[in-house]
Order: sequence, then C-alpha cells, then structure tokens
Amino acid sequence: MPEAHPFHCAATHGFVRVAAATPVVHIADPVANAAEHAALIRQAGDQGVDLLVFPELSLSGYAIDDLLMQDALLAEVERQIAGLAGVAGEAGVVVVVGAPLRNGDALFNCAVVLANGQVLGVVPKSYLPNYREYYEKRWFSPAAGRAEDVLVLNGESVDFAPGLIFEADDRPGFVFAVEICEDFWAPLPPSTRAALAGARILCNLSASNIVIGKADERAVLCASQSVRTQSAYVFAASGWGESTTDLAWDGQATIHELGAKLAEGPRFSLESHLTVADVDVARIGLDRLRNGTFADCARLEGEAATVVPFSAPGRDDTDTLLRPLDRFPFVPDDPARLDRDCYEAFNIQVQGLMRRMTATGAERLVIGVSGGLDSTQALLVACRAFDRLDLPRTGILAYTLPGFATSETTKASAWALMRALEVTGAEIDIRPAAERMLADIGHPYADGQPVHDITFENVQAGLRTDYLFRLANQNRAFVLGTGDLSELALGWCTYGVGDHMSHYNVNGGVAKTLIRHLIRWVADGDLVGAAATPALKAVLATEISPELVPAGADGRIQSTEATVGPYPLNDFFLFHVTRFGFCPSKVAWLAHQAWKDAATGHWPAHTPEAERVAYDLPVIKAWLRQFLVRFFQTSQFKRSALPNGPKVVTGGSLSPRGDWRAPSDGNARVWLDELDANIPGD
Repeated sequence: MPEAHPFHCAATHGFVRVAAATPVVHIADPVANAAEHAALIRQAGDQGVDLLVFPELSLSGYAIDDLLMQDALLAEVERQIAGLAGVAGEAGVVVVVGAPLRNGDALFNCAVVLANGQVLGVVPKSYLPNYREYYEKRWFSPAAGRAEDVLVLNGESVDFAPGLIFEADDRPGFVFAVEICEDFWAPLPPSTRAALAGARILCNLSASNIVIGKADERAVLCASQSVRTQSAYVFAASGWGESTTDLAWDGQATIHELGAKLAEGPRFSLESHLTVADVDVARIGLDRLRNGTFADCARLEGEAATVVPFSAPGRDDTDTLLRPLDRFPFVPDDPARLDRDCYEAFNIQVQGLMRRMTATGAERLVIGVSGGLDSTQALLVACRAFDRLDLPRTGILAYTLPGFATSETTKASAWALMRALEVTGAEIDIRPAAERMLADIGHPYADGQPVHDITFENVQAGLRTDYLFRLANQNRAFVLGTGDLSELALGWCTYGVGDHMSHYNVNGGVAKTLIRHLIRWVADGDLVGAAATPALKAVLATEISPELVPAGADGRIQSTEATVGPYPLNDFFLFHVTRFGFCPSKVAWLAHQAWKDAATGHWPAHTPEAERVAYDLPVIKAWLRQFLVRFFQTSQFKRSALPNGPKVVTGGSLSPRGDWRAPSDGNARVWLDELDANIPGD
C-alpha cells in the first residue's frame, strides 16, 4: 500500500479506529454466531476499523446455562475461533471475541484476541458474579484458578492470563487490554492495572442483561473508568437473540475517551451492527505525560504485565475522522451543555470578583466601557457581583473614553449599557490629551500628517489605562480588567496598558468565542435586568475592532480579525495547543476536519452567520503560522505579567501562576518547522 501523506492519515496523527460489535445471537450455535462475527469483521475492515470488540461469550451465547458444559459445543467454539482468525487477518482488523474455553480440567469465560491470521492471546474473566440472577461459578473458574499462563488452542500455545497488554509494534500508542463484564464492576477492575501498565484502550466484553436504569449505570462506569485511567473505553454488551427465559438484553455499545462519549450504538436493535469511533491514543499519552499523578500511581500500584506484540494491520486511510469534533471547543454544540457551561463560567467570574472585593474591602470599582464584547461582559459580571454583595450598582464607575476612531455606534452602545444597568456612567474624551502627548514626543500626527502607526494607536490605549488607574486612586476603587483569553494568547494587547493591565481581570480565563454566548445567555436569563437587553444585542451585532485607527476612504473600520485572524480558528488553535500539546500539523488536520465543510455538522446556538464559514487548508495553515509566532515567540512576556483573575475553562489559564509557564524570550521555530514539514503548501 502506498504511504499516505501525513495530512491524509488519521493514524499518523495518533488515532486508532475502534468498534463495538453487536451481533445477533444464536443460542448455543457457534457456527451461526461465527457467521455473524465474520460478516461484522468484514464490514469493520471495509470501514477502516483497527480494533473490533464483541460481547461476552459471543461465540456460544451467554444465557445458555448448563449447555456450557457440553463437549460438542466447546469443541465447535474452538474450531470457529480458528476460522475467525483467518477472517480477521484478511480484513486487516484486530478482533476480540468472547468464548468459553477449557484449560486442563477447568472452564474459563474468555476474551480471545485475533490478529494477522492467528490468536494473539486469551484473557480469562477475573471476577465471576454469583448473586441474584448470576451463577457463573456453576460453570466457570476465575482467572486466579488457572493452573498455568499458557493455553493450547487448536494446537497452538498462546498467552493465557488476565491483564495481558497487546501492543502494536508499528503504531505508537496502539496499546490495549481486555476485561470481561463483571470485572469492571469490581472495586479494583483489572483494566485499572492494565492502564497503569501502559494500555491506552480498554475493552470490555459484556453480556450484562438489561433492567431499568442499568444502561445509565454502565455509561457512568465507562465514562468514569476512562477518566480515572486516562484511557479510551470500548464496551460491547449482548443483544437480540440471547435467551429471554428469565432475562432481557439491550445490546448497549459505547465508546468513551477521557470521560467523553465518542459513540453510542442503538439499543434493542434486531440487527447486527457496529458502533465506530476514532480514539486519540496520542492525546491519551500526552495527558498521561502531563499528569504526574498517573505516573506516581503507576509506580506505587502498577504491576509487571505480559506484553503481547503485534503488527497493526495496514489500511487505506482517508481524510475522515469518526468522532465528535467541536468547531468551537470552548462553546459546546449541545444547547443544554452550552447553557450549563455559561452558568458555570459566569458564576466563576462573578464569584472571583466578589472574593476580591470582600478581601480588599472595596465598595467601588472602575471599568472602561467601549461598547465591545469584552468590556460588556466584564460590566455584566460586575453588576451581578454587586447585586449578590448587596452593594448599589452606583459603586460601579464606568467610563467611556472615546478616541480618534471611536464610532458613534459603539459609544452609543456603551452609554445605553451604562444607563440600562444603572451604574455611574461618565465620558472622558482622550483626544486632547493624546494630541498633547503626540506633540510632546514629536509624532508626525501632531503636524497634521495622517500617520496611524503603532505609536498613534498605543498613545490612545495607554491614556485610557492612565485615566482608569488615576480614577481608581481618586475614588478608592480598583480597576476591573476586560482583556480575554484569546487576546492574551495572541498578544493582542498593549503591554502594561489597555486590556493587559488591571487590578483584577474577570475575562482572562474566557475565550472570545465563549464571551459572545455568555452575553446572550445573561440577556436571555434576565440576570441583570431586561432593560439592558436591546443594548446587549447591539453589542453582539458589532464587528470586533480596537477602534484606534480612523476608517479608511472606503469607510471600512479597523478590523481585529483581519489582522490576527478569525477568532473561531484562533480559539481552536489555542485549545488544542495548550490543552493537549498537539503538534501543529495535527492541529491543522483537526481544524480542517472541523471547518472544511460549513454546510454539515452542528453549530452552537446563535452562532453568527459570519462565523458559519468553511476554511480550506491554505487558510488554516496561514493563520496557524501566525498564531504560533504570536503565541510562542512574541507575546509570552505580556502573559508573564498578567494580573490576577479566575481560571474558567479547562486548560484555559495563561497565567504564569497557573496552567501556562514559559520563557518570555522563546521562539516558534520548532512548531513552524513541524507544520511546514508535514502540511503541504505555503
């Protein structure tokens, strides 16, 4: 098979395609069950699946009681395993099937791992339920009761032990382990030690009859185990066809990764089917690398495990990713989740400010209100904090500070907000002071020349900060910052002035894409008064601009995103670079997966039409290059001097006292080189 370019290969970026199989069950009929298995294995191969997991005792059926002790049935199971090994090899899939197998004079409930046309190993069930409807000890011996660690199957000796680690020698991170049903209901599941031994994908072959509420219990266990072990968890339960003499079966199939559900199959289906998702084993490895607790636990509690190497079957990869991927990682697509996130984010901001005010004994604060997104959100937080502290909003001293390029639209929005929120509003025109400073330093603008350079811009930004701090001194107050997480990442803030400096900054842990939704959430929830709603909607409809340079001859205003790039893309880059430490080529590949077709997928509620656009690879790469330079090379010195403020989103603090600590004199070369080496084009 020709080698695919890394951009077109999910496997290159650390993904393993896994599937939970839900076959129709034929009671005590290994031949018919093997035929169902073979069809699903071939289907999995056609879909590019790397690892396929079947339910418990899938070759014999689970609810067959004493038929498990019949020699004819057991012998047929062994014969069918040999045939399925060949099918798995032809399909290029690693397959885990459930089977009752003999070892000496004992019978074991087993998971059989097949790859490359052979049996790689057999994992016996450790914990046999023998309560309520279960009586597995009537037939099976537990893993601890085995006489040896080798089992002879169809004339071949294979490893036979709980906790076997199966590791691909040609796909880094493709390492998995297997447990069976009751094993993961135990206080210490075998998969826990398997994860500590290096397994990144944990597989559960389950029968698990269904009763009311049990599906939720299984889902909680799968999610929590994947979080606790920092792994992916693949769960496959028996479904249609199992005996309903006394029990019923729903065929639940789920795939979780680090607590998040990637895929869930239909329950109570009457047909064989697969539940497929791509799990990110590279992400799992990076999380374990970052989390010292995992390594400490592995040293204290881990045990030596038998590692079974295998060659991962090759497959023709396509530019497709089968897993949920948010275009806006800081803004969930699901409306209920977005509502919950906004509730938590807003209250984190409010409570952070309340604590700072009570600690300092402050009853006033000073804030600059521009009529833009960030200052609006900070003002809303201040109002809610004052309300909860039973302080009058008149103690919020809000100032609009128009400069050379301030539009009537934003100034009107600022005044509408201040009046509607009943804060103490005032206006200070900074142009006379700016003109005096420009004249004092001999800037060409003072001589009537329209030179709108960085000095011209930052004179305005600096004066605004000077006024706010002096006003705070005068009124025994402190300055509330407004700069957001996205601006801090990009360095889109003048050092020591403007959005970079304050006595406390409530927005420093909130991404720009989330702030838009927070403002709408506050308005819809009437948390600060209905009178502010029209003004808030006006702010949401305003283009993002620093308004430091007058509009051009064509009337176009200074656009922030035209300079630093679209905030949706920048926030996507920020999330995946800082939260997971992904290399740039993977970030670009994921961004292309998320944004290549704006006509498909879900959008967070109220996403502006301007953000519902597609981005092709050259555009993504160009903006990512700029992000890398800004983030790693030119703006860390600003983040090293950040004011206090609460962390709000996961992995989202750029405070030098929090999640992100880096040298101020670093460079972006290694990231730029990696991107250019692996993503084609300029």
